[in-house]
Amino acid sequence: MDEPILDNFSYHYPPELLEVLIETIPTLVKSKQALLSFFRNAGVSSSTLKPYEDIVSRDRNAIKMYDIARGVLIELNEQGDKSLSTRRKILKAVVDFEDFDTCCYENRRNEARGLVWKVREIVNRKDSFTRMRIERDNEKLKNIREKEAALVAEKKKKQERIKRVQADLSSLLKSENPHKRGKDLEKVLNELFACYGILVRDSFVIKGDCSEGIIEQIDGAIELDNAYYIVEMKWWKNTIGRPEVIDHIVRIANRGGQVRGLYISFSDYSDAAISECKNALNRNVLVVLATIDEIFRVLEADADLKSWLKAKEQAAVLDKKPYVKV
Repeated sequence: MDEPILDNFSYHYPPELLEVLIETIPTLVKSKQALLSFFRNAGVSSSTLKPYEDIVSRDRNAIKMYDIARGVLIELNEQGDKSLSTRRKILKAVVDFEDFDTCCYENRRNEARGLVWKVREIVNRKDSFTRMRIERDNEKLKNIREKEAALVAEKKKKQERIKRVQADLSSLLKSENPHKRGKDLEKVLNELFACYGILVRDSFVIKGDCSEGIIEQIDGAIELDNAYYIVEMKWWKNTIGRPEVIDHIVRIANRGGQVRGLYISFSDYSDAAISECKNALNRNVLVVLATIDEIFRVLEADADLKSWLKAKEQAAVLDKKPYVKV
């Protein structure tokens, strides 16, 4: 038979098992002295056995084997942790018992076999549920570990991806081709947004309905918490002034308040540009102003890009400050 999970019972014999053990153990020996030796070999203390040894030595007919078994097992049950090892050994000795021909009286061998089988059946019945629970718990633990490993791997992958974006962004500082640098900036920042799970739409154009050709060039668009932002990106040495931000404000206003604006610049913004964005809030047009330097700081601090953008949005909406370095 499979090795039973004896700890299910050895911590404390439940009533059903206790009664069967009291009935079984006396059938496995041929005398009261042998019964006391059985318990002694299992580790039952001398103090527990001494009262029964004294009775048997004075008058072996004064006490029955079942009374000895009941008294010893009940006392062991009441001793709790102190007798944990002993209870485990007793149960294991009964479950593993095979020497019926030698140790048992001939006329009680079949009874002993039946009682040992009954003990095994009780243990195995409990074990079957325990094994299923252990398997279920192990499966849950395995799933948890797999998920944790996947999260660690995903986090590492994200960190490596962000590091590449940071390197690409830094390399733009060395670029001497303004047009190429501007296009590359779009790709780098869109990849950065994607790293943080911000849905991105790359640069696109809007064409007129009457063959006007391209009437609007959009650097990109992002979605954050179900809000859409049209993104404008500039890598200029000169300060971004009022005319530049007005173009973006008009772009947002023409969409009927359905989108917001995000302006990302290498250079700073003029007071007039900031004031124009602040006034636009009165017309329900939100344009958040940010710089490449802020993004560098977010990356260097290993901060969360989403939280950074939400903080800037909050400052614009609640404090009417479209340009706050967070």
